Amino acid sequence: MPLTNGDVAINNPQLAPGRKLIDHRSALEFLEKEYNHQDGLDVQTLLDSKSHGGLTYNDFLVLPGYIGFPASEVALDTPVTKRISLKTPLLSSPMDTVTEHSMAIHMALLGGLGVIHHNCSAEDQAEMVRKVKRFENGFILDPVVLSPDTTVSEAKQLKEKWGFGGFPVTENGTLRSKLIGMITTRDIQFHPTPSDPVTSVMSTDLVTAPSGTTLAEANAVLSKSKKGKLPIVDSSHNLISLLSRSDLMKNLHYPLASKLPHSKQLICAAAIGTRPEDKDRLMKLAEAGLDIVVLDSSQGNSIFQIEMIKYIKDQYPGLDVIGGNVVTVAQAANLIAAGVDGLRIGMGSGSACITQEVMAVGRPQAASVFSVSSFAARFGVPCIADGGIQNVGHIVKGLALGASTVMMGGLLAGTTESPGNYFVSREGQLVKAYRGMGSIDAMEDKKAGSAARGVQKSDAGKARYFSEGDRLLVAQGVSGSVLDRGSVTKFVPYLLAGLQHSLQDIGMKSLTALREGVRDGTVRFELRTVSAQAEGNVHGLHSFDKKLYS
Repeated sequence: MPLTNGDVAINNPQLAPGRKLIDHRSALEFLEKEYNHQDGLDVQTLLDSKSHGGLTYNDFLVLPGYIGFPASEVALDTPVTKRISLKTPLLSSPMDTVTEHSMAIHMALLGGLGVIHHNCSAEDQAEMVRKVKRFENGFILDPVVLSPDTTVSEAKQLKEKWGFGGFPVTENGTLRSKLIGMITTRDIQFHPTPSDPVTSVMSTDLVTAPSGTTLAEANAVLSKSKKGKLPIVDSSHNLISLLSRSDLMKNLHYPLASKLPHSKQLICAAAIGTRPEDKDRLMKLAEAGLDIVVLDSSQGNSIFQIEMIKYIKDQYPGLDVIGGNVVTVAQAANLIAAGVDGLRIGMGSGSACITQEVMAVGRPQAASVFSVSSFAARFGVPCIADGGIQNVGHIVKGLALGASTVMMGGLLAGTTESPGNYFVSREGQLVKAYRGMGSIDAMEDKKAGSAARGVQKSDAGKARYFSEGDRLLVAQGVSGSVLDRGSVTKFVPYLLAGLQHSLQDIGMKSLTALREGVRDGTVRFELRTVSAQAEGNVHGLHSFDKKLYS
């Protein structure tokens, strides 16, 4: 029965009048033969500053590719330095309202890395490094050991200091002396006499493993026992090391955790400045177990940073050094020649930064990331896109332009694990304090210089912006607040899931494949006009609720 309305055979409307239609089955062959150009632009054309000016993340889009795999198969492994790789490409910024030990621990557990700020005394910063390094272990080679004379009160104080309450007790109170018992939180929690020795409450019914037991074998023994700790002892029952049940649970709950392969401890990074007294700070951090040191400066191309890089590589060859910040190839070349293991890219693009406005110096972030990372890749130096990250899309764009990781400040400042203070805004919303390290508040904070006698009191804010000797401080950042985002244990997985889905849309199964696709022109881009940016955002609604994840 013919259709009287909309029947092509009767009305015969044509898409291409006068042209012979091609068999649809030959569409792919026709595309290959007849279309000698691809949609969009390659990355070099996109970021040609002479043609398009300096671009930032909102100025372009990545064109979609072919989806032939689930998003869960997208691999996010990436290097952060020449020697250290992460399972996820996310870093938290070394700002005093973003990263202390809690943020550093949770970022590492989630496969990323937290960089501990240095707007505090060297002792406080070193203590934060120790807390990160002790949070998870394989074999604990330097456990806190108690002597028979240690009191219950002292054991409670150690629990408050270290955050855990399971301690071995040996005859001499040292490692490699005879193990006589174990103290747990339950043993001392309600003990009525604080002055009693720990020997009066310790457990002596111990499960141990002999020296030479592999980590897999020790984990098997521990999982079958009902004990919280597994002491490793030699033939004379001397304590050699320790294994913790809590670490087994962390392995189960955080399979992506950033850990060193030999010690199974979390990878820890911390920032320092380039002043002479920062060498003393670095010594304390290295003694605490630091893995990566980040030289924190708004303009990294300085004689001070170059000399500090050379000093660190000479005195601490096992420590990886990340230099910066830089936005040009010339800046990067000086730091690469000095020996950096990684670079931070960005100047004036952070949400709380006003360097570009006040100093008229800097560079749009997309142009910076592509220019510097393309150059640094020739020398095998990974780059961090630092600043300007407001959402998942910006993370994707930073990685597509060549960065191996992205660093976030304001995006993470509203999470539970950041050190800022919560308060209720005038609009009745729960917010958290956040400030740029170039803000007057940060530069007037005297915590950083309070520990060293005879040293001019200074702080990370002044040092980062070369303002130590200034009688009048010129702000390069602001103080403000950000909305509460809940815990990073929920927010970071949302960012990672969004990143995986984005790479799926682009048709790339890994960050390595993404970078290769951009380099060979397979991954294409498109510029966005102001109208296109408005169209790509929420529009035309009377009201809406922008809930990002559940």
